[in-house]
Amino acid sequence: MSPAVFSHGDLRLYLLSLLAESPQHGYGIIQSLTDRTGGTYTPSAGTIYPRLAKLEEEGLVTKTVDGRTTIYAITDAGRAELASRESDLAGIESGLADSVRLIANEVRQSVREAMKSLRADLATAEHDERHAAKNRPRAASDDARVTSREELHRADAVINAFRARVRTDLRTHVAKGGVLTPSTVSQLEDALDAAAHAVTRALSA
Repeated sequence: MSPAVFSHGDLRLYLLSLLAESPQHGYGIIQSLTDRTGGTYTPSAGTIYPRLAKLEEEGLVTKTVDGRTTIYAITDAGRAELASRESDLAGIESGLADSVRLIANEVRQSVREAMKSLRADLATAEHDERHAAKNRPRAASDDARVTSREELHRADAVINAFRARVRTDLRTHVAKGGVLTPSTVSQLEDALDAAAHAVTRALSA
């Protein structure tokens, strides 16, 4: 997900801008990036620390060890580079805002597609059940209970397949570096709740 948020070399400059605001430890930098992107991007330690080490080698950043915590601070040379690339930083911040909106839209689209698939599966299951009911001879109550149990297993399979698909989409999104915002999760919760109500109505009918 990193390339979709920061172009090549942009993260390096953005790290300098964060440290220009105040010295920070590695986790604080990661948290700042998460906050600045509205929760859509959380870089890994493997992404941040090598870049900080490179900035230190170039004399743009220094680090001090306070107990078990390493604090990074920008140097005068780092501030000079940041000042010389002020227009580049403005472009990065503008592009970052666009990237965050794009990622959020992709997550919302994924949720909509998952819900569309669920509704299609439910409609297919309802159609098949009606067709089977029309061609099913009158059966004793015991046979009806057996049939219900069989259909329950089928319904479980449909629901489990849907759950697996959504979980895979969400895990893939996070594995690529994306983060689910509270707003997105709330939308997902609302959509699933609406689907549950639709199932209840179908059973009542």
